[in-house]
Amino acid sequence: MTKKADETASFMVRFTQKIYEDNGEPNVQWRGKISHIQGGDQKSFVDFDKAIVFMQEKLAELTREATQDKTPEEQDGILNKSFDIWKKMTKVGPKLIIDTIKDPKKQVAQLQDQIQDQISQVSDEISSKVEIDQWRAASRSDFRKLMDTVNQLSKDVASLNQKVDKLSKK
Repeated sequence: MTKKADETASFMVRFTQKIYEDNGEPNVQWRGKISHIQGGDQKSFVDFDKAIVFMQEKLAELTREATQDKTPEEQDGILNKSFDIWKKMTKVGPKLIIDTIKDPKKQVAQLQDQIQDQISQVSDEISSKVEIDQWRAASRSDFRKLMDTVNQLSKDVASLNQKVDKLSKK
């Protein structure tokens, strides 16, 4: 029997803006602090790549703990698969952060759209995998509502048939 490990890792990222002058030129620097919520560890960074490394290290620890019963080769394979998300993050993460700093409202709207798309995809996937045996049995009130709806539809169809007959006679 395989052991299923469901782990949660949450991170909070805070940014602080420092505006300063360098040789009479105004400059800005964003600094950050990332915290691993479950473990309480945190790290300060100026380069966002350091925050990504911090997250990768924490996630690797969780993956190693969850795969202690596997061979070293299996652990490495699972660990490599678990970091596929970082391949995507390294491509879009820094741009997303810069765009969010420039236009937060636009980015929030885009993130909401992406989240909604993901919810729809997951919903479609779940609904296609739900076995009929897992559905609850219809109650009497469900049956009555269904019968009332069918009766009303029958009346509507009969009424439409009468109207069609009148039109066809003309």
